[in-house]
Amino acid sequence: MSIGDRVRRKMSRRILPYFFLLYIVSYLDRANVTFAKLPMLADLKFSEAVFGTGAGIFFLGYFLLEIPGALIVEKWSARLWIARILVTWGICTVLVGFVKTAAQV
Repeated sequence: MSIGDRVRRKMSRRILPYFFLLYIVSYLDRANVTFAKLPMLADLKFSEAVFGTGAGIFFLGYFLLEIPGALIVEKWSARLWIARILVTWGICTVLVGFVKTAAQV
């Protein structure tokens, strides 16, 4: 068995289950936005336009800030960068919990 085969087998055993778990969490996170839409529209009196604007801002921020993260990972360690992302997401999630009006989006 070549070293390449051993590396692929080891990677499949160790890394792929972790990536699969992260994919499931990411999917649930996106699905939660859909589940939260109707109660948020009713409780906070958001219009469809306000909700769409918030979703668009999220996508734009995600695109502009996390895609260049791949370049930053080359200079920092991936472990440190992923930890930074998790902390930032946590802070943003807590701040979203304080939204009471459409103007605060």
